[in-house]
Amino acid sequence: MTGPPIRPYGAGEPRTRRTRRVWRVRPASSWFVAGFSVGLGLTLAYLGVRAVLQISGILTLLLLALFVAISLEPVVGWLARHRLGRAWAVTVVILALLAVVSGFLALVIPPVSNEVTAFVHAVPRWLKQLHDHHSFLGRLEDRYHLISKGRQQLTGGAGTALLGGLLGTGRLVLSAVTGMVLVVVLTVYFMAGMPQLKRFCYRFVPASRRAPAVDLTEQILTYVGRYMLGNVLTSAVAGLATFAWCEGTSVPYPAALGMFVALMDMVPVVGSTIGGVVVSLIALAVSFPIAVATAVFYIVFRLAEDYLIMPKMMSFAVNVHPIVTVIAVVLGAALLGIVGALIAIPVAVAIGFILDRAVFPRIDAA
Repeated sequence: MTGPPIRPYGAGEPRTRRTRRVWRVRPASSWFVAGFSVGLGLTLAYLGVRAVLQISGILTLLLLALFVAISLEPVVGWLARHRLGRAWAVTVVILALLAVVSGFLALVIPPVSNEVTAFVHAVPRWLKQLHDHHSFLGRLEDRYHLISKGRQQLTGGAGTALLGGLLGTGRLVLSAVTGMVLVVVLTVYFMAGMPQLKRFCYRFVPASRRAPAVDLTEQILTYVGRYMLGNVLTSAVAGLATFAWCEGTSVPYPAALGMFVALMDMVPVVGSTIGGVVVSLIALAVSFPIAVATAVFYIVFRLAEDYLIMPKMMSFAVNVHPIVTVIAVVLGAALLGIVGALIAIPVAVAIGFILDRAVFPRIDAA
């Protein structure tokens, strides 16, 4: 008794795409290409991160120059709209900045030069007193043998360390001067080409969403510029108050200290405090009561700045909550140092503006 022929399971049936995919074996070359692609991608990512870390200093200076250019954009735009072309407006702003820097150097260099000259002239007198057994320095020499110990340190490894420290200080000063020149040059280029730079960045946004993005970006830049102008006005008030106090209490170098406090006050949260500590320490050269009075003056001025001066100066800009200010400054300083602390508040202003104008309305309308 014969029946129908027995066929293997699935024989004679059309194989689906899934069946063909099960039976198909990937060739070894495909696995090699996939592994090579993954390895190449990881290598390029590692090299990219390493390159960014190596040029992090240059990127920080680039970010600082862009930030300064954005902060000065309201002034440049206002001058350009009042019968001045953009080139002349940028020229006027640059000349004003150079005048401020020149004034600061003119105020700082003479006191530093006088102190260095006084120190150089005092060294022979101190050496003479070290050999005088009746003077205070002479008694210290007799007891602790300072000259012999100093010679031993200089002839040993300490001399090499001191020389290395001096060379390191020289390199640091040269790097600071070079960085300042680079920031000034980049700021000039950014201010001159700000319209072209913005148009280039706007082209990365799809055309259907470009108009809202342009409007939002322009508003952010406007409010950031207003905030920085308010910060400059507040710093100017701090500098003038310092000059008046030092002039009235006979603290040396009132103009230079006033300029120093004005520059430090531009750094949020900690800048004015550091400036007050420095001026209080210098006031010790007058007397201890004057130093204590100077410290009290800066405490009172800080309270007045936070609750009276700053709200008035910032009335035309975006108001930032104190908690946001502290968090932004701490994070900015941890990431980029003093540059991060300087740009932290404007970045927080921009993020808050984006949330208020773009993110939260969509969430509320959902």
